[in-house]
Amino acid sequence: MKKYLLLFIITAFVMSCSKKVEVKGKITGSSPLERIEFVEASGVGTLPLINIGLDKDGNFSGSFDAPKDGMYVINYAGRQSLIYLEGGQKVNISGNGTTFPNEFVVTGDAKKNNDFLTASQKFLADYGTKVNISALMSGDEAGFLKGMHKIEADINKNVDDLAKKNSPSKALLEWKKNDVKVTILNLIANYEMSHGPMSGNPSYKASKALKDYETQLETDKDAMVKTIPLYRQYLLVKMTPDFQKYAEANSKGKTGITTSEMFAQYLKTKKELSQTAKDYLLAFVMAQADIHPTTPAANIDKIKKIIDSDIKDATIKSDLLKMQVAITGLKIGDAAPDAALAKQDGKAYKLSENKGKPYMLFFYASWNPYISEATVPVLKEVVNFYKSKMNFVFVNVDDTKDQFIKTSNSLLKGVQGVNVYGEGGLNSDIAKKYGVYGFKLPCFVIIDKDGKIASRSFVNLGEQELVTILDKQTGLSAPKAEPMQMQPQLQLDPSAAQQQAPQPANPQPAPTK
Repeated sequence: MKKYLLLFIITAFVMSCSKKVEVKGKITGSSPLERIEFVEASGVGTLPLINIGLDKDGNFSGSFDAPKDGMYVINYAGRQSLIYLEGGQKVNISGNGTTFPNEFVVTGDAKKNNDFLTASQKFLADYGTKVNISALMSGDEAGFLKGMHKIEADINKNVDDLAKKNSPSKALLEWKKNDVKVTILNLIANYEMSHGPMSGNPSYKASKALKDYETQLETDKDAMVKTIPLYRQYLLVKMTPDFQKYAEANSKGKTGITTSEMFAQYLKTKKELSQTAKDYLLAFVMAQADIHPTTPAANIDKIKKIIDSDIKDATIKSDLLKMQVAITGLKIGDAAPDAALAKQDGKAYKLSENKGKPYMLFFYASWNPYISEATVPVLKEVVNFYKSKMNFVFVNVDDTKDQFIKTSNSLLKGVQGVNVYGEGGLNSDIAKKYGVYGFKLPCFVIIDKDGKIASRSFVNLGEQELVTILDKQTGLSAPKAEPMQMQPQLQLDPSAAQQQAPQPANPQPAPTK
């Protein structure tokens, strides 16, 4: 009997530590083209954890590993909102396509927490209309300080009242208390910067009372920097004047130094900051300043070295590297990863079958209407021009093999190339290896004749850089033309997944109805 009891205890422990979140629901009035993404709101990379399709009736279901208990962004049809999730939960979400995700109902394991969160957000929206922030900002410091104390007290009273009514988890309640502090801290930072010009007193300096209040609010710095991106923004705003002086003094005679390099050096002088704060702040700056689609190869290598040497948190390291691959692509010159792929007849296919001839990978899915409307017509021209000198591999990342067959037959009929499917769609082996997400479709990567990466990831066939690479790999010379404005450049904004205006790394183009 003791043996079986021990096994039960071990099983229960494993289940309680599960990171898996199971989500399902129904969005009435939706379209099968729509997708739902979940993104960790407090992370540094803000890449989607899952991209779920809806059926013709608006039903959806899926599961993903939650990196931590906390705030997550729901991204739907180009709109975002927040939901609080914990590992091991089964969550039901329902709403209407016209108002979702601004308005939605959560049932299941996450109901209490999200009832609390929704109620607190409604209170803040109403409370904000009753407070004259402009008057406080332009008024004398004593009045401003009194106003901040009142705002903090009013919001905290509402938080306590809602906690009694909804019984949220201890972690969510602690997050909300810290969220209130961060809100006040940002108002104080704005006051310190703007009060002088607004009041006509350019020599204004914050008093000891205001400084002491700031210190009092920052009693849980590491927790705030880990879970609230707005607190990272607050710290960076406070550090900016000092960093600018440091950069001016230490950049003389140096060329090609990146913002990330300079900021990494600057952080080494900040002994008062914890390593946790340094990791999050440096990751924030790298993601904002130096990780973007057109980052030069030399700078990509610099960023990787900084991630390896200066970032100590293993999760942040991993998130930044994933983000870098998603945005800039795999390193040019490295061997192109092979992956599990299947043709329409079910036979396995390997990318290495192209060795000896350059080829283009084209990632696509049926639920992105831009691909059929704008990409495929240009793709046909590209294939026709270069097909004598290179191969083309069309990789479908739809949710099912049946959808792959329908889509490839419809979109790519008569186009010379190999049609293959990545089992699992955006969760497939090949999508993970090449950093393909919903916001990155369509996606094009060039591989040389030796099977090595020859280009960064492109989302626009009309980019002159891509044409130049195709010419180089094939020895052909495409007709010169003005670059085609096919699709906006990716715009990664890791700071955007905040509690007021959450946003994943870059939402996919909103499908047309």
